[in-house]
Amino acid sequence: MAQPLMPHATAAWMVDNTALSFEQIADFCGLHILEIQAIADDTTSTKLTGRDPVRAHEVTQEEIDKGAADPDYQLKMIKGPEQVRRTKGPRYTPVSKRQDKPDGIAWIIRNHPEITDGAISLLIGTTRTTIAAIRDRSHWNIANITPKDPVTLGLTSQRELDAAVAKAAKAAGMEAPTDTRLEGDREALLEQLRNERTQAAADAQFVAEGGVLPVKPLFDDPFKR
Repeated sequence: MAQPLMPHATAAWMVDNTALSFEQIADFCGLHILEIQAIADDTTSTKLTGRDPVRAHEVTQEEIDKGAADPDYQLKMIKGPEQVRRTKGPRYTPVSKRQDKPDGIAWIIRNHPEITDGAISLLIGTTRTTIAAIRDRSHWNIANITPKDPVTLGLTSQRELDAAVAKAAKAAGMEAPTDTRLEGDREALLEQLRNERTQAAADAQFVAEGGVLPVKPLFDDPFKR
């Protein structure tokens, strides 16, 4: 399925300007629902500037209205942007995150040894020489490398990591792992997030009308019973 040209910026705009569910936004933008939650909670490392997909002629307002009216409706793009395909070489990683690459590589090697060095190279944006050095513990900084989830580090997306794991498992004749993190309490989580957004909107309206919200204490009173 085609995705917006700037999926994270588009998701940020949709979170702020539509009544679409997180699942609908995640599906339209090609992102993981937890990434949408992070954008909505402003827990991403950088505050995103929203990009209006209606003005970009990627979706119509009527299509957004259909989705807002029906949580099960899957939005359809008007057109997909021209994809710029990388013919060779690793992906570009911002300078600020390059120091985290060894930690992300170590995490993949430890948790998903079935993923090939070539796949890790494309996923993280590094060289096979670096991966091999971390794998055989000959890396110059091996004493300071701590395995960390590359998604948490911002080196790749959860969707891309899941796809790489599934592809490697299939090639190795293994059963691909199933993401069960949201099972059982998924609806409860979504309902909680909707309620928080509704309350935030109500508080903003209250303040706009001249109201003053009570100040919440930073810490609980240890002597209060």
